[in-house]
Amino acid sequence: MIKRPGGELASRPLHFIWIADSSGSMEQDGKIQSLNTAIREAVPHMKKVAEDNPNAQVLVRAVKFSNGAQWHISQPTPVADFGWTDLVAEGETDMGKGLELVAEQLKMPPMSDRALPPVLVLVSDGQPTDDFDAGLKALMDQPWGKKAVRIAISIGRDVDDEVLQKFIGNSELKPLAANSPEALVRHIKWASTAVLKSASSPAAGAEVPAGMDTANVPIPTAAPAPAGAATTAGTPNTAAPTGTPAGTQDPNDQNTIDDVW
Repeated sequence: MIKRPGGELASRPLHFIWIADSSGSMEQDGKIQSLNTAIREAVPHMKKVAEDNPNAQVLVRAVKFSNGAQWHISQPTPVADFGWTDLVAEGETDMGKGLELVAEQLKMPPMSDRALPPVLVLVSDGQPTDDFDAGLKALMDQPWGKKAVRIAISIGRDVDDEVLQKFIGNSELKPLAANSPEALVRHIKWASTAVLKSASSPAAGAEVPAGMDTANVPIPTAAPAPAGAATTAGTPNTAAPTGTPAGTQDPNDQNTIDDVW
């Protein structure tokens, strides 16, 4: 509860949903293991962000898609109690069905009209094998789908970036390319902390009229910095390179000796 003169104000729910590719190709080169490790390592950082933003009650869950889509973690779980269960890779890449599953949970009810804009993080290493456009339409038909802060992380070089860009729906925020386990950890941590912190800030808690998109939701504009990069103050340097769209890395930095995917 937030203390205010004359009484207390209940924190507002913020739903954070992982939409994770668990198709068979994710088994190659240890991608699925790296994704499991990255999310597990990000959870303590998410908990710290939630503690520092008492106006939001952060609720976490996850969808997995392969042959169809299922809730991997079905209950909206307070981040303080959240633990990651490892994904197993198999099957196709039914991304559209994953979005449809999320869309069902963004209806009112079960969503509340006093919630903060949800954060949706889509992670994939390939191209949809089902009707992605139908899934995206189902998501965007819901007011909370339109208001959601949508982030996409691509794993490897076989991803359809155009599809991921459609999901994001913001020309200034590009898919984050992870071509190594280290890059994946970096991007997952950013999506779990900087994005969550921004979405749960007091400014994001302002009333959003029904049907309004995320234009007034503060979306982080800094890109995840390469591992080890630091500012002169010794803190991680997360500024995007000059001329690079917000939310992306310099494309010239994508082809490095560290690339394994």
